[in-house]
Amino acid sequence: MKKTILATLILMSTASYAKVENPTVNTSEANYKASVLIDNLNNPWDMVWGADGNIWVTERQGKHISIVNPETGAHKVLYTLENAFVAPPHQGVLGLALHPNFMKGSNEDYVYAYYTYSVKGEKSEFSRIVRLTYDPKTQTLSNEITVLDKLPANDDHTAGRLIFDKSGKLLLTLGDSGYNQFGNSCKEIRSQMIPSADELAKQDFDKYRGKMLRINLDGSIPTDNPEIKGVKSHVFAYGLRNPQGMVYAGDKLFGIDQGPGTDDEINLMEVGGNYGWPHIAGYQDNQAYRYVNYSTVENCANAPMYDGTTVPEGVKVEAQKETDAKLDNFKEPMKTFYTVPNGYNFHDPKCNGEYVCWPTVATTSIAYYPKDGKIKEFQNSLLVTGVKTGTLYRLPLDADAKQVQGEVVTHFRTDNRYRMVLVSPDTSKIYVATDNAGYIMGKDSVPTKEMANKGAILVFEAK
Repeated sequence: MKKTILATLILMSTASYAKVENPTVNTSEANYKASVLIDNLNNPWDMVWGADGNIWVTERQGKHISIVNPETGAHKVLYTLENAFVAPPHQGVLGLALHPNFMKGSNEDYVYAYYTYSVKGEKSEFSRIVRLTYDPKTQTLSNEITVLDKLPANDDHTAGRLIFDKSGKLLLTLGDSGYNQFGNSCKEIRSQMIPSADELAKQDFDKYRGKMLRINLDGSIPTDNPEIKGVKSHVFAYGLRNPQGMVYAGDKLFGIDQGPGTDDEINLMEVGGNYGWPHIAGYQDNQAYRYVNYSTVENCANAPMYDGTTVPEGVKVEAQKETDAKLDNFKEPMKTFYTVPNGYNFHDPKCNGEYVCWPTVATTSIAYYPKDGKIKEFQNSLLVTGVKTGTLYRLPLDADAKQVQGEVVTHFRTDNRYRMVLVSPDTSKIYVATDNAGYIMGKDSVPTKEMANKGAILVFEAK
């Protein structure tokens, strides 16, 4: 049976700093109930609704592909990807996608997964997409086949969301690997770089960092992929930082991207689109962000680490205004979480200057709630999870589902790290997966590492 949710739902207060693009709007939660479907999964990361009526889940650190009964919470591990390399919080088994003809009688009961791995003797880490075959009679997965290999990975900003596009191609998001900050301070960001034809011939995919890829099911490059900077590759869109989610609303593809200290983005993903990173974060407005290529710092390996927001005292390095960047096919975001003015204090003593107090929510997933959904308040909205706040953010769309309109509305605040949101096929319930551990701004606005529901799938529904 479902358990009563351990954390009391409360509302998120309106942000208090001087300027915010999307102030939150309080909304009554009295008409909703919350429960725990299952907990103590081994770091659930992705959730997909299967034609068998189960929720399919990747367990990042468990290396598992599992199914969970959405009514009883019964859990079964179907396959363990033994070759996966696991380390918190960005490595392991991540994205999951079921073939469009899955369990439709066409003998295409294929399951695609994305995971990170390491190679002995190699300094770099890698990732790959694999395909497995499902047997509905025995509820087993087998025959692991590599689709695309030697993709880049790292200990930070792996992204790794995997979905099918409308034409049956695979879309995969790859992060910038956390370059230009913290332990990777001296590595130059690759998000604006496109691999050459020679690099592609050698399967050198290092410049795929910070991209959205579009891939044939045999791993090859689709002939209708865009030509960017004179090269046709797997790259569908670029200039991204840590894009952990994408979803279709009708024929429009929306994506999210985590910002540095400011400006998590909601983007309309377009063919060949350039989303600005690292030269631009959010809007091209020169507000509270300038690009610093820290790899150019003299004797960088011995310099203090760069946190991505504030250059350490005494370090000499140029900072580029956003409006100085002249980028091909730049696409501004539709919304940001959150844009703040110059002079914003990123070193709030409440958090010892750490990222949990910065004006971002660290977006981790996105879903679409349809126009005819059963929960009227949620109809025709994008739903976005924020890992720093344990909050579901709702962004209403216009009638054509082409533009985000109005204010961002917050729901279901708990002391958890929300990793993935999934809407049930009948639209009556919203499922949210939580991390097992981490650092959040608690519902009482105090930073905490105590999670209310560890490795859980929470269920929210109208009473």
